[in-house]
Amino acid sequence: MTSVAIGFLPKPILVAVGNILPSRKMTFGLAETRKYKQIRASIEEVDVIEPLSVTALDRRSGQHMLLDGHIRLMILKELGRPEVPCLVATDDESYTYNNRINRLSTIQEHFMICRAAERGLSTERLAKALCVEPDLIVKTMNLLVGICPEAADLLKDRQFSVEVCAALRRMKPNRQIESVELMISANNVTVGYARSLLAGTPPEWLVNPKKPPRPRSVSQEQIGRMQREMTNLQDQYKIAEQTYGEDTLNLVLARGYIMKLIDNKHVRRYLELNEPAVLEQFVELAKAASAEI
Repeated sequence: MTSVAIGFLPKPILVAVGNILPSRKMTFGLAETRKYKQIRASIEEVDVIEPLSVTALDRRSGQHMLLDGHIRLMILKELGRPEVPCLVATDDESYTYNNRINRLSTIQEHFMICRAAERGLSTERLAKALCVEPDLIVKTMNLLVGICPEAADLLKDRQFSVEVCAALRRMKPNRQIESVELMISANNVTVGYARSLLAGTPPEWLVNPKKPPRPRSVSQEQIGRMQREMTNLQDQYKIAEQTYGEDTLNLVLARGYIMKLIDNKHVRRYLELNEPAVLEQFVELAKAASAEI
């Protein structure tokens, strides 16, 4: 069995803030961003949760190079903290920390907030620690209410708005699964797409068949036509998805052949004299294909 080297020392150590050297310059206006305010609120409320990542101590300078945690370090300096817990890397390779971790998904965040609430943390304190409104904490805690387990499992590794589930829970389980599969296939797990799928859902697939009132300018005939068009579009999308790989390969081969034709001075000269419209289409097709690929 091949042994795997540990990338960091097992236990974090306390390092003086002044002995940590940032590896990049912070962007202007960072302190005004939502992410910065959330991290600062979390540190002020519950302290540093994730240790900073640094290289081993440089004997000459007496400093550690910072690998990850630039925003946290900036906040800790502003708060006047003398020391901070750090994980020390065991090698000096150019290590990109953020490329080797998985960000917290929305459903994972839901479980963490629910667990924190079960342990006695109030909604107000959670909202303060995460720098969000208390209403959002309540919505996150109720994220999976009315969502079937199969749809939740499909979304478990995704980041999305809580309003996506608000649209899904108005559908019956089978329609929830179908809608989530469509959103994932399109890589578009957004509120707008979820609501459009809800609008195109036939009444018999809704939890409450009585749909909300629609503008009077839209007739029942138009609503029925939109539902049929939505269903047809979903079917066409699934068919296109099945042949996408083959179509892309054919596009690459066709583009290569066309590029060889228009790069050949004799062929290009012939087309310029006899088929200028065809040459123009070839050039446009090569440009479009290049942009897509």
